[in-house]
Amino acid sequence: MKLTFLGVENIPMVQPGDDLAELIVYGMESMGEKLQDDDVVVIAQKVVSKAENRYLNLVDVVPSEEASKLAIEVDKDPRKVQAVLDESNEIVRTCPGVLIVEQKLGFVQANAGIDQSNIINEDGEDDDLCLLLPVDPDASAAGIRSDIAARHNVNVGVIINDSIGRAWRVGSLGLAIGVAGFTALEDYIGQADIYGRELLVTQVGAADEMAAGASLVMGQTDEKTPVVVVRGYKPSEPIDTDLRGVAPLVRPKDMDLFR
Repeated sequence: MKLTFLGVENIPMVQPGDDLAELIVYGMESMGEKLQDDDVVVIAQKVVSKAENRYLNLVDVVPSEEASKLAIEVDKDPRKVQAVLDESNEIVRTCPGVLIVEQKLGFVQANAGIDQSNIINEDGEDDDLCLLLPVDPDASAAGIRSDIAARHNVNVGVIINDSIGRAWRVGSLGLAIGVAGFTALEDYIGQADIYGRELLVTQVGAADEMAAGASLVMGQTDEKTPVVVVRGYKPSEPIDTDLRGVAPLVRPKDMDLFR
């Protein structure tokens, strides 16, 4: 298998209500490229959240007593702690400077994915402005995929990725938080290795692997490359609807040995 990761250039700063499908197609065409069937389009969560107007101004947040106490423990703005609690199912771990939660979508991550980098308000200030995750990243990915197919007659897979830390390693990497059009978790159980030995537990997070590779191309600072096209993977959508989207990648709590 030969994979290429193509950073899409000339994507403008995304505003609420922007049509991401058209911006992606425009970016490709500005480079002399076109989307092809079986491409996987990886889109940074931040631009999806911006297009969906998932902004939160901390000026409008009133911290509860719980948030105020927790803010002292984790050394964070109590308004931001309240925002994290509002976007979470439960607190998983805390220490000074760190607040790990299970976000409403089931992802275990710092600060419920709430971010303040690379955003600014209309007055040119950003101290109190936050960006939340999309309400339903799978639906966001499916909508962008559908728009591309309907308008340009191209069948692509779509990943929405976000930078997330890992429990056993230093440094964040891109992981899939929304998937449409292909199997996020490839199951090789029952297949044979090169020596004919049956694989008993092997499952590969294909969407996460592509999300991580795309994240390298996107960068984390001022690269302005929020979309990457992965070519060569040949995605296929699972027949079983329970296996669609990002859910197969999220380990159930009762199987999580570290919670």
